Amino acid sequence: MSAVEHNFAPVTANMTRAPRVVMMCGPGGAGKTTYAKRLEREGWTRLSFEVEFWDRGIKTMPSPEVVAEVAADLRARLLRLVAAGDDVVLDFGFWFRRQRDEFRELLEPQGIVAETVYIATTLETILSRVGDRHGRWADDWPLTEQTATEYFERFEPPTPEEGPLEVVR
Repeated sequence: MSAVEHNFAPVTANMTRAPRVVMMCGPGGAGKTTYAKRLEREGWTRLSFEVEFWDRGIKTMPSPEVVAEVAADLRARLLRLVAAGDDVVLDFGFWFRRQRDEFRELLEPQGIVAETVYIATTLETILSRVGDRHGRWADDWPLTEQTATEYFERFEPPTPEEGPLEVVR
């Protein structure tokens, strides 16, 4: 796969064009949040499960029921943001194609074609990063090497057939 360059210029609410939505894609520790925070500094709204968990006082992996509740809240927030014309970066992971497809289907009625930014990172790089995570803030979610390896092995890389794709190596 080759990388496609995008111009992520600062954006303000602009109703003359559809807002943009970027789905950050990659296993835990790949560097998705670093990339998403760059877009956030440029004016995008970043939505993140980890930030939402942290804001709710959740510091360890929550139950499936809490995850489902947070997911529903984030979907609703996404729809409100794009209705207001805001560009949104979804700092979620999107480990499986079915998850990416679900969000494409959610956004399709709004005339939005979500873009996928895949952070293609080696397992060695990921393992070198997860040791630095200690749970001190929302984006510092701790992962063991074993968990990070399992996430890496289960991850389904996106393909160009899914839609607009940028691969960052």
